[in-house]
Amino acid sequence: MERFTFVQKIFLYLGIAVFLTFMLLPFFEMFMASLRPLQHLFRSPYQFWSDDMSFQAYSDIWETVPLLGRYIFNSVFLASVTTFLCMMFVIPAAYSFARFKFKGKTISLGLFLGVNMFAGAVLLIPLYKLLRSMGLLNTYAAMFVPGAAFLVPTGIWLLKAYLEKIPIELEESAWIDGASRMYILRRVVLPLAVPGLIVVGVASFIGAYAQQFLFAITFNQKREYMPLPAGIFEFVGYQSVIWNQLMAASIVGIIPVLIIFLFLQKYLVKGLTKGAVKG
Repeated sequence: MERFTFVQKIFLYLGIAVFLTFMLLPFFEMFMASLRPLQHLFRSPYQFWSDDMSFQAYSDIWETVPLLGRYIFNSVFLASVTTFLCMMFVIPAAYSFARFKFKGKTISLGLFLGVNMFAGAVLLIPLYKLLRSMGLLNTYAAMFVPGAAFLVPTGIWLLKAYLEKIPIELEESAWIDGASRMYILRRVVLPLAVPGLIVVGVASFIGAYAQQFLFAITFNQKREYMPLPAGIFEFVGYQSVIWNQLMAASIVGIIPVLIIFLFLQKYLVKGLTKGAVKG
């Protein structure tokens, strides 16, 4: 920041303020809508603040949808299992791509990148047939198995870039002392890669939390396994939508992700910045 002049700083902060306004305004309006009574949501002219605002919708949502707590638990559980499963494949694969030279390495990385270009909806039918043949429909596995498969390629690319910044001389020293490859990975590489692992883990968790709706409504018909994005549809009726409770449930649903992000924020910043520069 020291290299910017005072005028440049003003424009810089002004640009950041405009960007944050467009990013956060929908969430702020969602929160304000959750505070308004249902009959006053579409009041004209629009009122930013009124005396009839309350947190009543936050208590009513548990009566409107009795299984809301289960839906929230399912979302957190599915995202956690998906992240764990994703990391099990990402760590050894990213290390292999970062340290070893083998035929088809570049092509494989390109194919991983190409997987991300396909929307999940394109593969729903073959995935449905595959999961049905394996007897996994209407189970938790029907949602976290394909979820992890879609997240692994991105995780490999992110972690590979971070592992390449770790000096290989540290591994060579351990190798000379007689350490095995797995020992080096567990005791030398992974402790140094903690910020990068957190970045990949949090990105995988957020991705898994966000992609549950499509897989849930396609591969699952049991309410007890429904995640929040699918269960939240119970606020949508045949004749009307309970908008204030829908907004309140949406805000409650993003709290787990927000808490994780706030607690791991410093590690995320450290991992992203350290992985972005050459060591």
